[in-house]
Amino acid sequence: MNGSDATAYNLVQHTPKSVIKVAILGAESTGKTTLCRDLAAHFNSPWVPEYMRTYLQAKWDNEQLTCTWDDLLPIAQGQIALENKLATQAAEIAEGNHYLFCDTSLFELMAYSNWYYDDCPATLTQAALTHHYDLIILTEVDIPWVADDLRDSPHQRDEISDYFASQLTHHQKRFHRIGGDREQRVQQVAKQLSQMHHT
Repeated sequence: MNGSDATAYNLVQHTPKSVIKVAILGAESTGKTTLCRDLAAHFNSPWVPEYMRTYLQAKWDNEQLTCTWDDLLPIAQGQIALENKLATQAAEIAEGNHYLFCDTSLFELMAYSNWYYDDCPATLTQAALTHHYDLIILTEVDIPWVADDLRDSPHQRDEISDYFASQLTHHQKRFHRIGGDREQRVQQVAKQLSQMHHT
């Protein structure tokens, strides 16, 4: 991919000042989507689905093809467009805190790209490292793996989780590991958010 192609992808993050963004990262089948849904319900806030799953499910259904290098930037663009749209909606909620819970981020996409391809498009890396989240959560590998059309690494979850943690640490992104059952996970995130308001 040459430089001129990269400019076609707008990966700029737009977050209204009032919105507190939480990124939920983790290996596949570690409860990210369930946690996002539960947090959104708990705080009466919107959440951002993982665009990659929608994109790749459609690709699988239509062509029986899986993710390739050329899919990375379209996925990144779709993810950030969705996040920006929902961040605007979060800012317009009348009462309470303006939270937005994000099922993945470009940081996770960058980490996966480096894991699978040993490389990452420069545009994606730059965006992933500049995007800001008020709280980054890494889900523990403490729930059973569930198979579907897209998941392919039941035995690598621990390795991938450790890799995410090492990448977050390397790039000086503070994060919190959370585990336990659904209610425990929600309570742990709620506690982190309440502590943020008191610091």
